[in-house]
Amino acid sequence: MSSSESNTLQGLTLAEVEARRAQGLGNSAPPKSGRSYGQIIRENLFTLVNISVLSLSLVLVLLGEFLNAFLAAWAITFNIVVSMFQEIRAKRKLDQLQILAAPKATVVRDGQEQQVPAEELVVGDLLKVGPGDQIMLDGKIVQGKISTDESALTGESDLIPKEIDSKVFSSSFCVSGTAYFVAEQVGAQSMANQLTAGARAYRRVLTPLQGNVDKIVRVIIAVVYFLEIIFLINAFIRRIPPTTAIETFIIVMGLVPSGLFLSTVVAYSLAAVRVGNKGALVQQSNAVESLAYVDVLCTDKTGTLTTNRLTLQEIFPLTTTREIFERVLSAMTHSTASPNKTSEAIAVKLGGEKIPLVAEIPFSSARKWSATAFDTDAVRGIYALGAPEFLRPSLAEDAAQWTALTSQAQTWTNQGLRVLLVSSFPDPLQLRDEGDNSKLPANMTPLGLVALSDELRPDARETLQSFIKIGVKPKIISGDNPETVAALAKQAGLGDDIQLVSGLELEQMDEAAFDRAAQNATVFGRITPHQKEELVKSLRKQGHYVAMTGDGVNDVLSLKQANLGIAMESGSQATRNVADIVLLGDQFSALPYALVEGQRIINAMADIIKLNVAYSAVIGVVLITSVMVALFPISLQQAALANFFAVGIPAVMLAVWSFAGKYTGNLMLRVLRFILPPILVTSLFALLIFYGVLLMQIYFRSDFSLDMSINQAAQVIAQAQPLAQTTVVTFLTFALLVLVFFVRPPHKWFAVVSPVSHDKRPALLALGLIFVYILILNIPLGRTIYGLTPLTTQTVLLIVAGVILWAAVLIFFWRKNTVEDYLDVDWHNA
Repeated sequence: MSSSESNTLQGLTLAEVEARRAQGLGNSAPPKSGRSYGQIIRENLFTLVNISVLSLSLVLVLLGEFLNAFLAAWAITFNIVVSMFQEIRAKRKLDQLQILAAPKATVVRDGQEQQVPAEELVVGDLLKVGPGDQIMLDGKIVQGKISTDESALTGESDLIPKEIDSKVFSSSFCVSGTAYFVAEQVGAQSMANQLTAGARAYRRVLTPLQGNVDKIVRVIIAVVYFLEIIFLINAFIRRIPPTTAIETFIIVMGLVPSGLFLSTVVAYSLAAVRVGNKGALVQQSNAVESLAYVDVLCTDKTGTLTTNRLTLQEIFPLTTTREIFERVLSAMTHSTASPNKTSEAIAVKLGGEKIPLVAEIPFSSARKWSATAFDTDAVRGIYALGAPEFLRPSLAEDAAQWTALTSQAQTWTNQGLRVLLVSSFPDPLQLRDEGDNSKLPANMTPLGLVALSDELRPDARETLQSFIKIGVKPKIISGDNPETVAALAKQAGLGDDIQLVSGLELEQMDEAAFDRAAQNATVFGRITPHQKEELVKSLRKQGHYVAMTGDGVNDVLSLKQANLGIAMESGSQATRNVADIVLLGDQFSALPYALVEGQRIINAMADIIKLNVAYSAVIGVVLITSVMVALFPISLQQAALANFFAVGIPAVMLAVWSFAGKYTGNLMLRVLRFILPPILVTSLFALLIFYGVLLMQIYFRSDFSLDMSINQAAQVIAQAQPLAQTTVVTFLTFALLVLVFFVRPPHKWFAVVSPVSHDKRPALLALGLIFVYILILNIPLGRTIYGLTPLTTQTVLLIVAGVILWAAVLIFFWRKNTVEDYLDVDWHNA
């Protein structure tokens, strides 16, 4: 559609909008947060483990083993249902929150500018974009000039200049300048949708916890498939019936800790909802956990630590009168086609009217200045407004003038005021907009200084102090003068001994010096967007886990480089789009709460990993022995019962009952230190109990004789096996439930590896599950469903004594570091 179809001043009428929407030329709503409902269902249902177990269960149904098929499938089905329920519940909540933070477009209709949601736009709409605005639709510029960042489409971060008749594309954003463009493509026809069709998923960076869980599951899956091959060969050689072989395969497949995925989903979903209720929209599911690893918090000043409600406090005319200086400032700020917070604050205070422009160079965070040119009787010439340090190269050499300027500027910056310089040049025709390569004419005259104040956010001081207390180092990175930033930093409670570095100083540093400055300094002033990005890169290169908080388009590059990007709701659309967390209502105070939630995720998952890996390893070792002696120590029904009681329920509830507190040390080493003794001791005790009960039954049989035939011996063993299986599965279930007491110790007696927990619910849950298990064991229907046999007095005493002795040996192994000493490793302080 040509630009003539839309009046560049009036835009479309309401009737034209409705007509085009009726013709199917309306835009579609942007995708909601995270995955769709279809994706949630598919990704929870169609996993390798789920497909394998459910397929084998179906085979059991075809073979007539309905009960075993149900028991094999129900635990997996329970995981699927709970996981989908939690994710869908969280998605609905996050979708509601996302509506509050959804970007809107500025559209001109019937000659009036108005804010509308993206889904209300139509082909031919006249849209206005300014610095930080996302370009919602593909179109053609009909008025103005801008520079755009199209890195989301091209992967290149170079700014692209756009002028009249230039194409603009959705998913890019305006960095500088202001322009009007006519929408030409909407919905699926837009460039962004064409490029991302079939590949819409955002590239997720795994957190350390996710990386560890992924490694654990990969290793266990590899072991499981190795065992499946062994059992397949064993079944073929020994001609084991198909039903028994399939049950064995399902038991082995159950060793894959699918509960880890369920628990992770539950932990993330609950955290996202809790944090959302406190005013933070989680845009990446792992963002809350990621915050708990942060040891450096980089934050912009204006709009982040401060409210970005600027007020003109004072002006300082130097080479002109106050009247002329105010007239120039009024003309510059009222006439600019690219207003910002600074120009608006000056315009409000001084008043005035718009006058015709000859040329204009919009403000750029890279240049740190803007310029306008006028050719009227009232105001004539080029006038630049920006950071004194960045305008100085274009000034005429005059030491006395510069000394006077810097003296006044120092006084104001020490008060935390933003100081800007105004310079002039008589010929208005010398100004040309060449984007970030724009130059000012030489020998400009400094007219005077402008001082603006900003308001520190009420919750900024408390928030920064809460991070400092837990060892997170704050760094303030701003485009303002370092002294101004430092003064505000002191108001925020950062102390008087903070180290300052300017962007001009960073430019002169080699890589080693730059890295040292990034590491040691707290305040960085007169920083360009590229330098912000490089500072974050440097900190990450030095091993720090970096969060970056910002609000403006100049923060986008650094947000992309950080481990965790955080944006203010009032910030630019581009900033919100790349952020992992958006602070709704600009509530800086939501961050400490989110950090606590991240700690809860890590602590809960560390405990859940211990239970899951211990269960998988213990059952795996016990099963391997069946290949050697041709006796399977646990049946399919019993395995389903043990898995559900020992891991399924406790893992989910540990995720719900998570606790705050920084997790120190290496997660994997701490998990290994915890689980190796239980794996060794529990496996050994289980095998001794199983074969002990089996042999005792055989030995004390009245018809037992060493002269029995092979068939008679097999029959005797088959009769003794059910009691031995019931005894060992009961011992394993009780032992693994008692392990919860060591994971979350309710008393100092159990605080061998983990500190005493003030939350007694996990221990009470374990006791409750033991009680329910005993009920099942004593109810005929329960025994029938799970293939259990009534225990004798001797086996009950054996289980009780076995669990007590098992716990004692386990405590001994942990206290004496037996495994560590044998392996010659030091995990005690891991």
